[in-house]
Order: sequence, then structure tokens, then C-alpha cells
Amino acid sequence: MWLAHHGAEVIRIESLTRPDEIRGIEPFKDGIAGINRSGCFANYNSNKYGIALNLNHPKGVEVAKRIVAWADIVVENFTPGTMQRKWGLGYEGIKKIKADSIMVSTSPLGQTGPEAQQAGFGLELVSRGGFTQFVGWPDQEAVGIGGYPYTDTVTPPIAVIAIMAALEYRRRTGKGQYIDLSQHEVAVQHLAPALLDYTVNGREGGRIGNHHPYAAPHGAYRCQGDDRWCTIAVFTDDEWEAFCKVIGKPTWTGAPKFATLLARKENEEELDRLVEDWTVNFPPEEVMNKMQAAGVAAGVVQSGKDLIEDPQLKHRHHFWYLNHPEMGLCAYDGPPFKLSETPAELRMPAPCLGEHTEYVCTQILGISDQEFIGLLTEGVFE
Repeated sequence: MWLAHHGAEVIRIESLTRPDEIRGIEPFKDGIAGINRSGCFANYNSNKYGIALNLNHPKGVEVAKRIVAWADIVVENFTPGTMQRKWGLGYEGIKKIKADSIMVSTSPLGQTGPEAQQAGFGLELVSRGGFTQFVGWPDQEAVGIGGYPYTDTVTPPIAVIAIMAALEYRRRTGKGQYIDLSQHEVAVQHLAPALLDYTVNGREGGRIGNHHPYAAPHGAYRCQGDDRWCTIAVFTDDEWEAFCKVIGKPTWTGAPKFATLLARKENEEELDRLVEDWTVNFPPEEVMNKMQAAGVAAGVVQSGKDLIEDPQLKHRHHFWYLNHPEMGLCAYDGPPFKLSETPAELRMPAPCLGEHTEYVCTQILGISDQEFIGLLTEGVFE
């Protein structure tokens, strides 16, 4: 998607009989479920052409080979070996079609190793990568990261970096390259502090809720309003003094059990209750502004509405509004970086299932109208 935002033509291949399961994930526009109404799918697929193709039809494979011949990069995330075994479209296969092709395989565990053939998906990889162990309250079962497939988000940026390196290699040598990207290994990198702590100190990390080893108070505190919260983090003695001034220095702030960081950590549950006794009287924005003005780290826990109305995001033109054929006008995330000479442009909403099949075949691949109609009647685009 990020490459598409910066001018790349991206063709997303799906099947009418087995569409991407993300199309069935909420939220749905206006609360109405539908194969083309998933906000989750939409937000990750702007600027892409979407075609329906039956790869189990011999002529469907031939159409796929024409796409490979046209493309610079092929991306897939089937179980290792599937592309070559079923359709002859593994790296060895696509090199025969286009010698300088770049192929990216983003399988759960990589293409090699004793467990490479194990199928997987984002939520399973979150646990395998170790995240589940760290998210939740110390006296309760692990909750994971809220049902969110974290690896699905952190893997694509790594893939983009690898693709750019492969493109540069091809520019210099004229040769393509195969990129074997393990989503599991990408995930593990994001727990480097925990790995270092175990390697150096022999400590196995665990769940500490919203707390922090070197800060107190540190958490998300209920504020005025329905399900409104503000985070506050106090690390140093100076920050503690500033925090106390903001809340009016009630008598409890002078108690010995809160006088030092160590003492506050030992009495953290009581401290959190006292902090929330104060924050609950104010809107989260007011809590944040008061704390930040005093030099204390604080931030509103923003809802979707808050994000859409956020003045900083508006100023940065982060959200783009595109008119979807079924959902109408919807907000789409733009890339989190801006290139001064070649800025991103969101031109197209996420495709409906098979929306661009005819366009891709006739206008990009050069298939004649007569041949396209023949393929259509044979069930190739299903």
C-alpha cells in the first residue's frame, strides 16, 4: 500500500469463491455487513487494483503468468511451497517468466526449518512471538493485544525495506532476488528489551498492567465523561514535584510512602487510586494540558472520533477521504511519512471484490475484449 501511495501500480489478486477473510472483519460501514463493507480491509488496501482470479483453473494460471511478466515484484504469503507446487509460480517458476523478478514470501515462520510448513495467522504469531506473555494484569490471565494481529502491521514495513534493497540491487546488477521474510522473526525483534533482560540478567518478563519499572504514577486514569481516560507518567523527582503542584498538593502527596520512587512503587495500587480520584473530576484533555504544561508526560487515550478530529492530524493531512462504490465517503490513513519531492497521493479507495478485473486484463495486460469474454465465460475470473 505504501508503494502504491507513491506511484506503484499494485494488483491485488483474490478469488470470488475464497475472498480474503479480512473482508469479513468489523467494523462495517453503517453497521451493515458485506463483502465490500469492511473498514479494516478498506484502510489497508487503498490505491490497489483488485481482480478476481481462479488459480485452480489452468487458464487462470496463464493470466497470473501474464501479470508476473508485467510486474516488477511478486508478493505472496501462502504456506511455503504452495505457489510452486500448485501453480508453478514459486521463485523458480517466475524467474522463467521474467528473469529479473523480485519475489517476496512473507510466511509465518519463514521458508525453511523444521516448522516452516506450519500454517499460521496474525493472532497466533502474536503469542508465538511472546507478546501475549507481557500484556495484561499480573494477577490475571494474559489478555494479549486486544485481538489485534500485530504481526500483520509490523511485517509490511520490513518487507518494503527489503523490496527497496532488492530494487537497488537490480538497478546495479540487472538481477532479481528472492526475499524470504519470516513474520515470526519480525515480531521477535520488537521484544528486544525483554530478550536482553533475560540474556543478561536471567529475568523472565511478565505482565505489569500499565505500570513501568522506573515510573510511578504510570498508567491510564479514568477521567470525566463516558469511558474517557488520560495516561500519566512520572519518572523523576522533579516530575513528581510538578505532578503534585498540578493536583494542588493534597496532604497525601507529602506522606513518606510516596516520597521516593521506590516508596511509590511499593504503594503503587494505592497511589493509582488517589491519582484517579483527582483525574475523574476533569475531561482528559484538561488533565493532559495541565500535566504537559508542568513538564509531566501525559496524553489522552483517543477514540476513533478523537483521532478524526485531532487538530495535529488534520494539519498534517493524515486522513484522506475517498469515495468508495459501496461505502461512500470514508477516511483512509495516509502514510506516516512525507517525502518532500515525491509525496504520497491516495487516488483510489480499496477495491470491491473483483472490481478491476476487466480493466487490469484489457488495459494493463492487453488481453482483447474477445479473449476476456471467453475467459469470463469459462470461469477463470471466479
